[in-house]
Amino acid sequence: MARTIRHFLIHGRVQGVGFRAWAQDTAEGLGVEGWVRNRQSGEVEMVIVGEPQAVVAMREACHQGPSFAHVARIEERDAGEDELRLRGADRGFASLATV
Repeated sequence: MARTIRHFLIHGRVQGVGFRAWAQDTAEGLGVEGWVRNRQSGEVEMVIVGEPQAVVAMREACHQGPSFAHVARIEERDAGEDELRLRGADRGFASLATV
């Protein structure tokens, strides 16, 4: 089955609530790879790759997020291998520095 690569920009109260650690644990549990990072503008940015149903499950999980988060909305679009390579590793899920 083909892999799906998606970019999420998550808006709301999503920084300072453990969102990156939660995203990493959730992604690993769902079997998706990619990366997550905070943006100085207040959003959490994520690129994920995996089987289509796992990517959908990750998106749905992100709407809830960790217990202290409040997700207002998620912007979503297709992403490419170039964005995925920002994680700096060939596999797995990484938490990147804030940009």
